[in-house]
Amino acid sequence: MKTTRPWPCYTVTPKAEAALVGGHPWVYEDEITAASDTAPENGSLVDVLSAKGRYLGTGFLSQHSKIRIRLVSRNANDKFDEAFWRRRIEYAWAYRKAVIEPEHWHCCRVIFGEADQFPGLTADRFGDVLVVQILSVGIERIKGMLLPLLADVLRADGQEIRGVYEREDAALREKEGLPLFKGWFGTDGGATQAAITENGVRYTVDFENGQKTGFFLDQKYNRQAVARLARGRRVLDCFTHTGSFALNAAMGGAAHVTAVDVSETAVEMARANAVANGLDDRMDFVCCDVFDLLPRLEKEGSGYDFIILDPPAFTKARKTAQSAMRGYKEINYRAMKLLPRGGYLATASCSHFATEAMFRKMLHSAAVDAGRQLRQIEVRQQAADHPVLWGVEETEYLKFFLFQVV
Repeated sequence: MKTTRPWPCYTVTPKAEAALVGGHPWVYEDEITAASDTAPENGSLVDVLSAKGRYLGTGFLSQHSKIRIRLVSRNANDKFDEAFWRRRIEYAWAYRKAVIEPEHWHCCRVIFGEADQFPGLTADRFGDVLVVQILSVGIERIKGMLLPLLADVLRADGQEIRGVYEREDAALREKEGLPLFKGWFGTDGGATQAAITENGVRYTVDFENGQKTGFFLDQKYNRQAVARLARGRRVLDCFTHTGSFALNAAMGGAAHVTAVDVSETAVEMARANAVANGLDDRMDFVCCDVFDLLPRLEKEGSGYDFIILDPPAFTKARKTAQSAMRGYKEINYRAMKLLPRGGYLATASCSHFATEAMFRKMLHSAAVDAGRQLRQIEVRQQAADHPVLWGVEETEYLKFFLFQVV
């Protein structure tokens, strides 16, 4: 296969071509039908061609992953130099400034992987720290250029950034043949905690040891919706993690909030956040498995009239999605049974494999079995700094429903 372009070429199946033309940026291992004679290095750039030789895009090659190529451009004239990547970062940051309020600029997702055309890169800002996670060998290969650029673009906009911290401890890195580690990139930035304020609630984010990058930023506006409904109510927040929904409910004027998590570390962090916000007098904290707690409360009686269910992803693969729905149904069924007539339910799923259609079907089934009817208040998704890119279903992952139970 001959080409005048500087990158090796990979020819793909008509199915792969259709997906790429439709907007999806991935080429799978079994969709490649031919490759150039040149043996490219792992993580290097390659061109993707249709069976008829049509240019479809340029992307990073991953020799160890089933996702063999991740597109970064569909423009045959692009030059992938420092200026190219700086423009991409500037575009991503300008988007955040446009879609979220200035008070949230210091705690937002700056780069959301494929949705920002940075395949496999997550970058979250917590105050004066950027916390990154790299899940593709292509981004890993250029991070020595990319991560300083990321900090430079924000500093050039007047944002104070003391350092970039890498959370490279996700198991998905191993599928790319990448090592697991965490630590400061380049210069040591000091303490591995940062102070943020979201919706008027103050948090201490432990970005070294917390889940993912340290704090879940995608529910910021869903927390506001919960706060609006919480006034005067007795609230049970299940899977509380750092207490974010519970704290928003208390800040919104809830009569009392109980925050539950199976992790003692999470419970202690939530308690500390409550104290820091002066909300601990209207809150209590329970270290318990929610699957055990809800049936027990059903027998004992609870007095809660607002229940929040924000569990971790019950499925991380398409093949286990149906079995995961049984777990979602169990907790939603129990919550519906617990709530009095006119009570409120907030329920979420953060797995894109558990589609909205599947989640709706599960909720309806749980309501029928519980002898309840759901009055929908609103349906929400992740915040706009985690944009959904049409044609890339993996970017559409968070489902959030608010109901009154009647």
